[in-house]
Amino acid sequence: MVRPYLSSKLIKMANTSDLSKGCFFRYDNALLKVLEYEHITPGKGNTIYSVKCRNIETGKQSEVRFRSGEKIDLIRVDELDLQYIYPENDFLVCMNQETFEQIHIPKILFADTIKFLQEGMILTVRFDENEKPLNGELPKYVELTVTYTEDGNKGKLLKSAEVEGGITIQVPLFVAIGDKLKITTETGEYVERVK
Repeated sequence: MVRPYLSSKLIKMANTSDLSKGCFFRYDNALLKVLEYEHITPGKGNTIYSVKCRNIETGKQSEVRFRSGEKIDLIRVDELDLQYIYPENDFLVCMNQETFEQIHIPKILFADTIKFLQEGMILTVRFDENEKPLNGELPKYVELTVTYTEDGNKGKLLKSAEVEGGITIQVPLFVAIGDKLKITTETGEYVERVK
């Protein structure tokens, strides 16, 4: 099922007060996703919005500043859950679970989180009004088994461990080979051992 990510009402008269984490806007002919933003109130003058964002085409991060009340070209985005089937060159072949249509999604949309990708995983992909994929997200957590871990050093809280897929993460000292771990896909951080 397609879920609208932004209401069209916001799109028509958007300004800095409509900014939110995860929204998309067009700036200098580039499509950007808001990662973080903050209000800066200088001693004199208007409030400034400092927006940390990622270019959807290139994956590069940048910072853009707007004056309070400045008009912004927010982009209407539709969200769809797709099942990952297999990789093909620079794309992931995914299936729409309702229509069974296969869709090629560029790998770059997933940035560093792609290392946690697993066959059959349900991915959240956002599309613009022209049905172009803009952004992709893996599930928030994955469960992976530890394949190697260092001996812990006394006095340290964490040690390195390798999990399925050859991914190295930092884990507490009690984690051992064979343990199944819950890991955050966005940051690659250990959450807990899974029983």
